[in-house]
Amino acid sequence: MGNDLAAFAKEKGVKYFMISYTDLFGGQRAKLVPAQVIADMQRDGAGFAGFATWLDLTPAHPDMLAVPDPASVIQLPWKPEVAWVAANCIMDDKSVEQAPRNTLKRLIAEAAGDGMHIKTGVEAEFFLISPDGKTISDEYDTASKPCYDQQAVMRRYDVIAEICDHMLALGWGAYQNDHEDANGQFEMNWAFDDALATADKHSFFKFMVKSVAEKHGLRATFMPKPFQGLTGNGCHAHISVWDKDGKTNVFADNAMELGLSAKGRNFLGGIMKHASALAAITNPTVNSYKRINAPRTISGATWAPNTVTWTGNNRTHMVRVPGPGRFELRLPDGAANPYLLQAVIIAAGLDGVRSKADPGRRYDIDMYQFGHTVEGAPKLPLNLLDALREFDNDKSLKAALGEEFSSAYLKLKQQEWNSYASHFTQWERDHTLDI
Repeated sequence: MGNDLAAFAKEKGVKYFMISYTDLFGGQRAKLVPAQVIADMQRDGAGFAGFATWLDLTPAHPDMLAVPDPASVIQLPWKPEVAWVAANCIMDDKSVEQAPRNTLKRLIAEAAGDGMHIKTGVEAEFFLISPDGKTISDEYDTASKPCYDQQAVMRRYDVIAEICDHMLALGWGAYQNDHEDANGQFEMNWAFDDALATADKHSFFKFMVKSVAEKHGLRATFMPKPFQGLTGNGCHAHISVWDKDGKTNVFADNAMELGLSAKGRNFLGGIMKHASALAAITNPTVNSYKRINAPRTISGATWAPNTVTWTGNNRTHMVRVPGPGRFELRLPDGAANPYLLQAVIIAAGLDGVRSKADPGRRYDIDMYQFGHTVEGAPKLPLNLLDALREFDNDKSLKAALGEEFSSAYLKLKQQEWNSYASHFTQWERDHTLDI
């Protein structure tokens, strides 16, 4: 079959392809295309009006063509007659530079030019909730310490097992599933992979989880903070860099502190240097900052950072190094765009390696209890507007991500903030009606 989607369809019994791309806000957009014409689509692309999605385009722009990438094709395990395939966006025979998957591919190529092969994994947390979105779906899931709750995970066995069965059938290397720290919350893990493959799987995972939940009469949400008082949805990213052949982990050096090589420390230094700015992408919604800056939850901890610090195997910091040869960025949340999450990590890390950035002092304290004693470490943005301003002021990070992308992202996100800020809320009525 190789790169031939028509042959894939014939062998697998696929009747339709979902040619899918992800816009700047993380929305997944697709056209359902009969297998009989997939060869034409693979050559010419499926046409979209870019303005109709969250891209900085106008109604006057020509058709944006989504050209399917056959390497990403996934047959839907729950509807095998359909296959999903990620697409690269072009317009007038040129790459649409603001399109998230294109942005990621360019940065992967840039890293490869420096001899670095980026591998990543993600931990995508989600809630299973009622169809109206107002409550968690399990009325008996009420423990104050619900993490790893055996009964609660088994009450949702049908949903969780079906999703895990699908990942196993797809060869993702699924290895553990659990009830997370909030009532109604779950996490499912699969093996790390090349950054583009991880982004494609992350994108498909969100689609699959929502689809299977709906099949069972439920709803799944990756919203960062859907319920006040409960731990929010994180999307922790595990990062390592390998040689150009992808066979030797160049972040691993047992002679160095925590088993993290000099290059690994520099890459981490780039993450630390750009943390406040990259939050605009790893935490891209108004709601994201209800997770980062949340008060203590019912379980006793938010499990989210609010300060730019790093550590060893300690979950209270923004970055932890749980073992040799990799580190975990705990900042991203469930709203993170699967492609932009990987892109901004690579952009910041590349800058760190090139400038030999120092990650600064390592802290091993419990940040939730003693964070007030840390001096000199920046606080993460308090809200989306602050994050956008940090991003706009970070000239080198904007340049690394591409001026067209950065300009489009800032423009549309500023519009989103303005819409939120002008929205009249019940809080205002409750607190200022009698002033």
